[in-house]
Amino acid sequence: MTSKEKIAALRGEMQENNVDAFIVYSADPHMSEYLPEEWQERAWLSGFLGSAGFVVVTKDKAGLWTDGRYFTQAAIELEGSGIDLFKEGMEGTPNYIDWIISEIPAEGRVGVNALATSHANWELLTEKLNAKNIMLVDLPLLDNVWKERGTPSKNPIFVHPVERAGKSVVEKIAAIRQKMESMEATVHVISSLDDVAWTLNLRGSDVQSNPVFLGYIVITKNDAKLFTDLEKLEVEARKQLDEAWVKMMPYEEFYNCLKEFKDEKVLVSPNSNQSIFEALKSENNMIKAPVPGNLMKAQKNETELEGFRKVMVRDGVAMVKFLYWLTHNAGKEPMTEYSIGEKLRDFRAEGENFVGESFGSIVGYKDNGAIMHYSAKSEGSKEVTNDASILVDSGGQYLEGTTDITRTFALGAVSDEFKRNSTLVLQGMIRLSMVKFPKGTKGVQLDAIARLPLWMHGKDFNHGTGHGVGSFMNVHEGPQNIRKDMNPQELLPGMVCSNEPGYYVEGEYGIRHENLIAVRDSETTDSGTFYEFETLTFCPFFKDTIVKEILSEKEITWLNAYHQTCAEKLGPHLEGEVKEWFNELVSPL
Repeated sequence: MTSKEKIAALRGEMQENNVDAFIVYSADPHMSEYLPEEWQERAWLSGFLGSAGFVVVTKDKAGLWTDGRYFTQAAIELEGSGIDLFKEGMEGTPNYIDWIISEIPAEGRVGVNALATSHANWELLTEKLNAKNIMLVDLPLLDNVWKERGTPSKNPIFVHPVERAGKSVVEKIAAIRQKMESMEATVHVISSLDDVAWTLNLRGSDVQSNPVFLGYIVITKNDAKLFTDLEKLEVEARKQLDEAWVKMMPYEEFYNCLKEFKDEKVLVSPNSNQSIFEALKSENNMIKAPVPGNLMKAQKNETELEGFRKVMVRDGVAMVKFLYWLTHNAGKEPMTEYSIGEKLRDFRAEGENFVGESFGSIVGYKDNGAIMHYSAKSEGSKEVTNDASILVDSGGQYLEGTTDITRTFALGAVSDEFKRNSTLVLQGMIRLSMVKFPKGTKGVQLDAIARLPLWMHGKDFNHGTGHGVGSFMNVHEGPQNIRKDMNPQELLPGMVCSNEPGYYVEGEYGIRHENLIAVRDSETTDSGTFYEFETLTFCPFFKDTIVKEILSEKEITWLNAYHQTCAEKLGPHLEGEVKEWFNELVSPL
């Protein structure tokens, strides 16, 4: 079926159920960013494959709302679908709820699948729609349209040992209970997959590139329960749960368990799905607040940070070997964006404890580099030669940690304009790497530092500067970030973020430079406590696209010191022609 045919079938279901508009969020029952195959409803319906965005279908119109990372990609993938693109954050783009209200009759009906709708979205929809006498209803209409929907995986659930986690399951649950007590909660529901995995020191592979598994946790004052597919639990995983006094329950029993609670004070995130609230709300007092373990998870302990440092050397070696191969073979042998991504995966797979990619590699040659989250297909991806720039954004999952790195460089002749813009982006990345900031600082307050070199030339980029990164966990992790949007979460020691400013010229090229950085203590002065960033990533930048005159002496000193550190960390693991080439790459600017 084409997207047009799928939407027509959905409209048939809408008509049968007297629904005037239907919203398809990009979500699963755990509100994941990256979804199990059986929950990729929006992608199936629209053909748009980005990780963020949702579709609204009315009786005669359809629209997709997504953010600036995907404007170019969405325009391409929606072509011929009959779905209009609405660019979130751009002047003139209507709020999707307001658009729905303007498009459907008074006293109409709007449908969503409550399992794939966050409580926060449900509440907002209810408030705005009710003001216009429009009813919001829970109707999983796509269940009757998507006939070939897959089933959950049977991949094993395995132990993430305390030697890598740094804290035991008992310690983590005790810390969560302590937080519950301070909030006067008697029951706590954990539904986000990375929080479930972190709490129980378990990992899985139910979601591509994310080492998580389908499950829920319910913690009370006296017990803790994991709801998951019990057949998937390895023997050591069962043993670990038994030793931590965690009961193992079938995944399907979760909602029945919630319905048994009465007169409890239930701590649950407003980002949990609406069906959880429906099962709980009539008999209990709800404490709507972020999952306590989410912030605990974000502040990496020293064991986890040491894991990052180890895998960054391993990953850096793989990157250097890959960069040597690509720069020396482009134009000499056939290759495509897709095959280059596969080759990079092979280099990483040579490293110890490599589990897989942390996300699908973004390899954008020439104008495809301007598609921020471009994904090359196995068939028909662009041929790569040696006459332009290429952007490679990739990462690995290792048993000790997660990596995410971007390098943009020339495979042939590039313009002076490209070199200047590449240097401005690098300058922003360096400035953020060098910053010292007082305790209490939030990511939004640092975002401008990375953008300023571009801003001074009337340029900008339409994505965040940094996102949190997990420890052998999801490559995108909260609650912290570094971006324009107001986020009340302050940056705290142990938090790992990406540092990835960029610049994109649609139809020509894209530039992004990215390292991972960790917040650490710097000093305490009369003005208070100050933090700084430890740069975790080790991989050189290409000097042939750096305009030295743009950089200050301090920035050049930082770059030379960074390359010296790369030499010390990676050099002993390289040899022959690769090492000779690498030594030139890390020589002082």
